[in-house]
Amino acid sequence: MHKIMIIEDDPAVREELFLLLKNEGYHPIPITAFHNILQQVSVESPDLILLDLGLPSQDGLSLCAELRRNSNIPIIFVTSHDSTADELMALSMGGDDYITKPYNIPLLLTRIKVVLRRSSPKSDSDSLEYNGLKLNSTKGTASANEMTIELTRNEIQILAYLMTHAGEIISRTDLIEALWDNKIYIDDNTLSVNITRLRGKLDELGLHDYIKTRRGLGYQI
Repeated sequence: MHKIMIIEDDPAVREELFLLLKNEGYHPIPITAFHNILQQVSVESPDLILLDLGLPSQDGLSLCAELRRNSNIPIIFVTSHDSTADELMALSMGGDDYITKPYNIPLLLTRIKVVLRRSSPKSDSDSLEYNGLKLNSTKGTASANEMTIELTRNEIQILAYLMTHAGEIISRTDLIEALWDNKIYIDDNTLSVNITRLRGKLDELGLHDYIKTRRGLGYQI
């Protein structure tokens, strides 16, 4: 049974999410004390977090950034903030998905399933090497030039797909559909944010321009 932590300060929304998840067979963990959230996450070790942007102790963006320093737990933002800027910022901070309120219940449940499926453990043999870069999907790391960086789940899956199709030009549409099953779950902005963030991390390893943009066609390594 997957444990899903609900970090939402509106009691009505929190209760609705709790009942919805419970009825779907999940183990919901609602947060009601907002002064020690990181500690509660560490103790409960949830499989996924539903996170609001506006919280009484700190905003959801800064909380997401803190979580990402030590954890790859999937995070879905569920918020009333519906601006593109907020969505892009949330994803750039390490969020795995972004859903606005009032949310469509079937769509929310589907996205939860998709994110949980993406984050399911892989076998220890999940490692790829190409052109000086080694990707370990199990550990969530990429290594090159005697340096190692940590990747988010989205970054791992993007890099793994490109590496398994090394030399091929992968269109944005193909990449979206391959990673998220159906492009309704993610838009071009989300992909762009993840690609930019991934390129920045590869730069840290000395792999400049590792992911090439083929104008009008897609990406290639």
